[in-house]
Amino acid sequence: MATVEQKLVDSDETGMRLDRWFKVHYPELAFGALQKLLRTGQVRVDGGRVKADTRLEGGQTVRIPPMAAGGGAPKGPLTARTMRNRSDEDALRAMILFEDKKVMVLNKPAGLAVQGGSGVLRHIDGMLEAFRNQKGEKPRLVHRIDRDTSGILVVAKTRGAAQKLTASFRERDTQKTYWALVKGTPKKREGHISNWLVKEPTPDGDKVRIGKHGEPGADHAVSDYRVVESAGQRVSWLVMEPHTGRTHQLRVHALSIGCPILGDPKYFEDDPNWEFPGGMQKKLHLHARRIVIPHPDGGVINVTAPLPPHMVQSWNLLGFDQADAEKEE
Repeated sequence: MATVEQKLVDSDETGMRLDRWFKVHYPELAFGALQKLLRTGQVRVDGGRVKADTRLEGGQTVRIPPMAAGGGAPKGPLTARTMRNRSDEDALRAMILFEDKKVMVLNKPAGLAVQGGSGVLRHIDGMLEAFRNQKGEKPRLVHRIDRDTSGILVVAKTRGAAQKLTASFRERDTQKTYWALVKGTPKKREGHISNWLVKEPTPDGDKVRIGKHGEPGADHAVSDYRVVESAGQRVSWLVMEPHTGRTHQLRVHALSIGCPILGDPKYFEDDPNWEFPGGMQKKLHLHARRIVIPHPDGGVINVTAPLPPHMVQSWNLLGFDQADAEKEE
């Protein structure tokens, strides 16, 4: 026999509209059916009548009446989707560097897109479908890194965590550290780069150039860098810290100091007097090495991602010791 259920609103769901809350918890319940339940007073919050656009608060109790046939909540995890994306689940689990109830931090491999686009068949955002929970919530991206860049990618597992993490990135409460292998050696061993970047569409996808303050579409971009080690005057290992999050920011900033990142298909121009070091793979040598970010529940997440195989190979060929940078991290 069907019974009435009393369901608590989670603290992460504070501010969520009631109709959206039902869509998350009872995705098979049609909107029209929900409206009828609301009109007849069968759905109540803390005992009172409510409307579809009522904003919920954590700790409130929602009265759930017996659902009409076919309108109940799915039982357990979404097994069909989970089975269909089993390989995605396994791949994502292999990337996890940190995980708790609110947050996942992944070590994204180079070449795997974060989101879909033209010609993109597989991407992190789509793979996260395999991690939908019993409420139907899919983990949310809170920032991006380029397809060819490897390393740290932070994912929120709840709506509330997504809001707080997104705010941390927007308000620059996050410390991001990248490692790059670049052509040549910067004139200064360490420096501060501050300029304006403009993104423009090209037949080969978006490309970014340095613009002027006040130019349409120009965004301010700020990065710091320091040289850890150089191999003669041919190649240098940089630690880079972006303080803003513009498209291709570090790649364009490296180019702006005359030291484009090795293997960059967009910003590394061929030079007849310079040869790619033998034994190295012609892949982008840019890695999101470390992140320090406030945890949604308090405290700090501090995670470091190991280098991808092609960069490990390059470090070994050049005789660079990873510990040289880690001493100062």
